[in-house]
Amino acid sequence: MPEEQIQLFINDREVHASKGAMLIEVADQHDIRIPRFCYHKKLSVAANCRMCMVEVEKAPKALPACATPVAEGMRVYTHSPAALDAQKSTMEFLLINHPLDCPVCDQGGECELQDTAMGYGEDVSRYTERKRVVADKDLGPLVSTDMTRCIHCTRCVRFGSEVAGIRELGATGRGEFMEIGTYVERALTSELSGNVIDVCPVGALNAKPSRMRARSWEMLQHAGLAPHDGVGSNIYMHVLRNTVVRVVPRENEELNETWIPDRDRFSYEGLHVPDRATEPLVRGAHKWEASSWPASLKQVAQKIRQFRPEEVGVMAAPHSTLEELYLLQKLFRGLGIQNIDHRVRQADFVDQEYMPLFPNLGQSIESVEQNDAVFLIGCDIRLEQPMLAHRIRKASARGCQVIALNSRDLDFLFAAQVTWNQAPQAWLSALAEIIKCIPNNDLKDLPHELIEIVEQASPSRYAQHIFEVLSQAGTSTVFLGAMLEAHPLASALRALGAFLARHTGANLGILPQAGNTAGAWLCGTVPHRLAGGAPNPDAGLNVTEMLTGPCKAFVLFNLEPEFDFASAPDTLKAMQEAEFVVVFTPYVSESMRGYADVILPIATFAETRGTYVNAEGRWQTADPAINPPGQARPAWRILRVLAEHFGLEGFAHGSCQQVLDEIKARTGEATGFEGRLHESKAVNAQATADGMYRVSATPMYAVDNVVRRAGSLQQTPFEHTPGVAMCERQARELGVQDEDEVRIVQDGRAKVLRLELDPDLPMGCVWVQKSARHVDVLGDAIAPVEVQRLRLDHD
Repeated sequence: MPEEQIQLFINDREVHASKGAMLIEVADQHDIRIPRFCYHKKLSVAANCRMCMVEVEKAPKALPACATPVAEGMRVYTHSPAALDAQKSTMEFLLINHPLDCPVCDQGGECELQDTAMGYGEDVSRYTERKRVVADKDLGPLVSTDMTRCIHCTRCVRFGSEVAGIRELGATGRGEFMEIGTYVERALTSELSGNVIDVCPVGALNAKPSRMRARSWEMLQHAGLAPHDGVGSNIYMHVLRNTVVRVVPRENEELNETWIPDRDRFSYEGLHVPDRATEPLVRGAHKWEASSWPASLKQVAQKIRQFRPEEVGVMAAPHSTLEELYLLQKLFRGLGIQNIDHRVRQADFVDQEYMPLFPNLGQSIESVEQNDAVFLIGCDIRLEQPMLAHRIRKASARGCQVIALNSRDLDFLFAAQVTWNQAPQAWLSALAEIIKCIPNNDLKDLPHELIEIVEQASPSRYAQHIFEVLSQAGTSTVFLGAMLEAHPLASALRALGAFLARHTGANLGILPQAGNTAGAWLCGTVPHRLAGGAPNPDAGLNVTEMLTGPCKAFVLFNLEPEFDFASAPDTLKAMQEAEFVVVFTPYVSESMRGYADVILPIATFAETRGTYVNAEGRWQTADPAINPPGQARPAWRILRVLAEHFGLEGFAHGSCQQVLDEIKARTGEATGFEGRLHESKAVNAQATADGMYRVSATPMYAVDNVVRRAGSLQQTPFEHTPGVAMCERQARELGVQDEDEVRIVQDGRAKVLRLELDPDLPMGCVWVQKSARHVDVLGDAIAPVEVQRLRLDHD
């Protein structure tokens, strides 16, 4: 229903506005400037700075434009003598206690207070008393404070409670004694905490990693994209002398609105670290030797040709650019090598023929907040996709019912109406219970392996309630997350999730975990499909088959086996036993020096032009903000030259745009949400092993090689020490207590970890906490384990 429009006059100019809109919103829509500090278009109205005072005809005094709704025939004056007098008086009041820090303030040159004071302030202060001084707060490694500069606009307070979902900042005291800070002296824990830096109109809150490093007018601003999750948040990178000094949001209402997660904001620290690869390296007789590009590429070509095509495995990072991934698969398929994959954290590939063109949300990112019900399966949405969690948080605030099937209570920062915690080996039966609730259910669309499981299911009250919520909701979505992807029975879980979505009228969202997972599928970086999704008649091996099969040579593209694969020990073992390993990488680790034979330095996302396809199928291209260090080069250029060493034709691309044009010609710039998963007839539904299972999730700040090297992110509360958690009942049966050390045994490998009791974990599973700084020596994230009691002091 169209909104009712009314007529009013601003500065004698006739304008039309929606009934109920605030004056400041209408003025902004018509490019009429009204000064403000506390008002922010994404936050609630506070009206406590009083800077937006305007004259309204027949009103006895000036009114705040942010809190005054428009009315039919209203006449407003924003620069009349009465309005200016009110605005200047407010400006004088705000400057009474503000320090003269502009020469040393990070906000200088882009400060709202500074700009407004130039227009509405006086050159001489009438205030002669001593200025107020406020002690700075320690808000953690990301946000620095200069609280004497605070003008009490409360934007940061409202951001926490209204957007981030956690009220970490608040005001204590009154009047001159009022202070903004944390209620219990501790660091900010929100994954969106860095946005308080942007909403602060003065220099009270700043980015701690970039504090005092550059002035705003010294830096160059470059538009970019964040490649760390499936949203593809838009960012600006601020550069000083070929160094990214800070990152801020680039507004895009359809994706990240005006916010970005801390992962996208502070990951730039990983660009400038000591272990950057700056020159080609080849393994000599006794040591690593620097090499030239022609010599190193020639050696790679000679070595790869010594192996049969089926003996070479190519594995790529899903956060690489579309152009890189396309040329990578084109080059090696040109050599007859079909073992090409990017699904390095996936455990079950049985249903790959039935996967959609690319994993997607089944809807636009913007429309996620319009859902009436959301079902999260094997998904910690807040840590996996922070901006999608923000959209669900907005939906929850308007009444959306959120349901979660996981193995422990996860702190989503929004209300989950149903949290069904099941051991991972019970997820299949839990979904079967929900499907059993469908009336007059025809199971013929299910694979035959699952029909018997559903028929034998006995729905619990959880299952009945979940079905009722999904079937009665107007718009609903079933989201399949990263923990489901790592499950050994993921194909069966996907089939049941798709069946449930189809029979309740819900959308099915398969969350792409990396910044270009969708692009990797589209351009053919999978063994069974070519670019554009065409079936590959000579399908190769998936990642697991490569690591355990006939491959004697490996090509690792932008990956680190100790952190990026489903099973670090199995991957490292395969690399160490291989006859030849070439690594395209921005970084050189000590582990890499142990298994690689040739190391080729490549540019990071900030140093190369590239395209990414996000979770809604949106194609976005960004130019480089800085040059790569030393002899590192954009990977697409390296691949093009390497193809010449192999004598392959069709690689005469003169620019990255020409590569992109070729990709579009092959894929048609596909953006649809159509999928074939709903018809899956191949699943792995074999009975799970008896006993205990472990379940783990990739830490938020360990998703890729750049983020893992961002020092400030690794100091936040999201970076944990490796440990293990179980419920108290399970601990009693094992004879252990909280804080005891236990031995976890998995596939013959063992690790001693400290125990933490978690009442929300179900029987039959333990939570093994991963870390961005410690290799998981046990193996797969979801797998059978044995928990052994050590000899204890209290025995």
